Amino acid sequence: MTASSSVGVLVPSRLRRGATRSGLKILIDGAFSVLLFVGTIVGVIALATLIWTIFDDGWARLVADPVAFMTSYVSRLPARAGIKAALAGSAYLMVLTALFCFPVGVGAAIYLEEFAPRNRVTNFVEANIANLAGVPSVVYGLLGLGIFARFLRMGPSLVAGALTLAVMSLPVIIVAARESIRAVPDGIRLGAFALGATRWQTVRRQVLPAAMPGTLTGTILALSRAIGETAPLLVIGLPIVIFSLPNDLRDPVSALPLLIFDWTSRPQAAFAAAAAAASIVLLALLLAMNAVAIFLRNRYTIRW
Repeated sequence: MTASSSVGVLVPSRLRRGATRSGLKILIDGAFSVLLFVGTIVGVIALATLIWTIFDDGWARLVADPVAFMTSYVSRLPARAGIKAALAGSAYLMVLTALFCFPVGVGAAIYLEEFAPRNRVTNFVEANIANLAGVPSVVYGLLGLGIFARFLRMGPSLVAGALTLAVMSLPVIIVAARESIRAVPDGIRLGAFALGATRWQTVRRQVLPAAMPGTLTGTILALSRAIGETAPLLVIGLPIVIFSLPNDLRDPVSALPLLIFDWTSRPQAAFAAAAAAASIVLLALLLAMNAVAIFLRNRYTIRW
């Protein structure tokens, strides 16, 4: 074989993209692309319509007296109804949920990624964690009702609600933390080992700080999902209407999704407007949490 023929073998094919495909396959690919585009447009339009409806129904109620709306308790009169107890309850639930699920989730991710042996048990645990991230929230509500509310005799309390939401958020946090830890180059670990560091010192001082931006981002996104959940809190029996703030972890507590659910089920149009106004506040909280996640990701992510 001559040198020119050898070079010709190594030259990439000049056939245009898709030349080796049949006309039917090209038609199917094009139809599938159009279908995906239409599905995306339909989803965006539906979301925009929903947000517009919420703002159209609730903006006037919210801006009429936002301070009174957010600092008043619920009332049988829609003009006097406020979200103070539900807003404070959502804040308490999110703080406790973060305190419960963040250390456990990060610890589980560190163990599975850095210390756990590669065997069938570990593979079984990893597969189940990935599957638990897609379990419907009402299933976690049944779990919280059976274990926290009844078996541990916590009842419909603040701590029972926070533990239920923490269990629901754990799989997402573990998956996000593992991906962040896995993204740290092995050269960082090998360099620490070469300097005499133990495995735990390497993880604690090198790997974990480098993986923390992605871990925090995943945690905030998991909490953003938890703050808007209604089904788990309804299943464990948290009260919808409450006229006081919790003074203890065992006290009952309400939440914004529960109050919105209650107001939308009432026949008065004024309560529907109040529910839309409360939905605007909840959307603002979600946007703020997602903005924090984006800031942490862009500000502290290390480009390897």
